[in-house]
Amino acid sequence: MVILFATTACSGDGGGTGSTVAGKEDVSAPQVTITPGTGTAKALPERGVVVQVSNGTLEQVNVTVKGKPVRGEMSPDKTTWRSRTLWPGASYEVSVVARNEKGKTTTATSSFTTLKATAPLNVVDMIPMAGEKVGVGMPITLTFNRGISDAGKKAVEQALKVKSTKPAVGAWYWVSDRQVIFRTKNEQYWQPNQTVRLTAELAGVKIGKGVYGTRDFSRTFKIGDSHISTVSTKTKKMVVKVNGKVVKRTGISAGKGGRVVNGVDTYLTTSGVHLTMSKHRVERMTSEWMGVDPKDKANGGYDLLLPHAVRISSSGEYVHASPDRYWAFGRYNASHGCINTPPPFAEWFYNLSYRGDIVIVTGSKRRLEWNNGWSYYQMPWDRWVKGGALDREVTTG
Repeated sequence: MVILFATTACSGDGGGTGSTVAGKEDVSAPQVTITPGTGTAKALPERGVVVQVSNGTLEQVNVTVKGKPVRGEMSPDKTTWRSRTLWPGASYEVSVVARNEKGKTTTATSSFTTLKATAPLNVVDMIPMAGEKVGVGMPITLTFNRGISDAGKKAVEQALKVKSTKPAVGAWYWVSDRQVIFRTKNEQYWQPNQTVRLTAELAGVKIGKGVYGTRDFSRTFKIGDSHISTVSTKTKKMVVKVNGKVVKRTGISAGKGGRVVNGVDTYLTTSGVHLTMSKHRVERMTSEWMGVDPKDKANGGYDLLLPHAVRISSSGEYVHASPDRYWAFGRYNASHGCINTPPPFAEWFYNLSYRGDIVIVTGSKRRLEWNNGWSYYQMPWDRWVKGGALDREVTTG
């Protein structure tokens, strides 16, 4: 076996275009090209590492940064290997072995440094929390430290990976230039009792001149039992299913209606697919949200401390205990928009609930808006998909 080693290198133009070529001394040996080449000082992180071979196939490609391996993909014919994006301002080592049918082998190496970022792009917040057990409707919300252009959103979204132990179909939707949300397809939700991992391979992702992701981000959370509740404001009943089986029923009292502001009856409970957002052992609720002094009882003023409150929207809707409403449960809608329930049921529901559980309300003329809380299932699926930079569904399995 003849082994050829060559490091015919050029430093490049500082933009990551330089290549190292090996195998040229023996035309019958594999010809290996590594880009960026040895000595490149400002390789572009977004271009990654590309290894190509002619007159042979790639047998081994190792790329490391600080001694850690860099992920890449081999072409089906094993003639090209491409890495993911690279960390800005980092030093990389590449070693390659190629072989052909004549038994000739070529080895090659390259050492280079990537361009430093002038400004960073990073994830500053994610919902849900690390390790949190959540409901089957739970969305994933990522917030970034800076605004991202439409072109940059495509690069960022390409770097976002959602993996679950049980497959689901979902999609990303950009609600602003700093925030993107992932949810599953309508009425499919997450399958219960599994693990979901979000990985944002942002290091080396370019969103502007000199603006790069400077580190990756990952987080794992758990999906718990399926909790899906249905509430009818017409029959004034609430039914709770756990993993598809009815476990609890109760009479309720929903919004009474009668206060119209800008064409919206704010005293009606909204109809639609709500998600539980938080829960509070005791929640203070006052009439200040509607501009009425809590002390002004004649005009509906109130200031109450209500136990076992589970929030289901941003407009102040909760499922909560109402010790003074036994006369109304299952008979009358008498609330200011919340779902009033008997105290024993409210305590049970409070203890049961995760963030991201589903509460479906029907019977009200007031429709739940898709951006009132986490009510993203209110948006039609095709519109949600088009709100992603890549306009595509994602399979998480």
